[in-house]
Amino acid sequence: MQYHHLYADDAGESHWRNVEVVLKERTFAPPAQGILVSEPESVTSMMFLKLPAGWNEPIHPTPKKQALICLAGVVRVTASDAEAREIGPGDVWLMEDLIGKGHHTRVTSDEDFKALIVQYD
Repeated sequence: MQYHHLYADDAGESHWRNVEVVLKERTFAPPAQGILVSEPESVTSMMFLKLPAGWNEPIHPTPKKQALICLAGVVRVTASDAEAREIGPGDVWLMEDLIGKGHHTRVTSDEDFKALIVQYD
């Protein structure tokens, strides 16, 4: 299991990398059997997002550290270093390009883009 991580370097240039999620077997909900689960992370809020088909925003940094979980539709996200990724159903995107040039997002699917956003402290 992995997610897309968009971050900014010290010069403010945004870049992509893949991050592998470490899963360990734990008894998550006793008395149920152990399951593979990652370490918990503290978050502050959660919201749902819908971008209409054809939506195209100007380049910007993320306002705070947040993860987006795509539920439907597809966006093309371009980092300031020009690497682009398609984010579609089931993809997880961690945004940490808090400084610098940021990223550009455009809905490329014929359907609206729907997602869940989780914001960190």
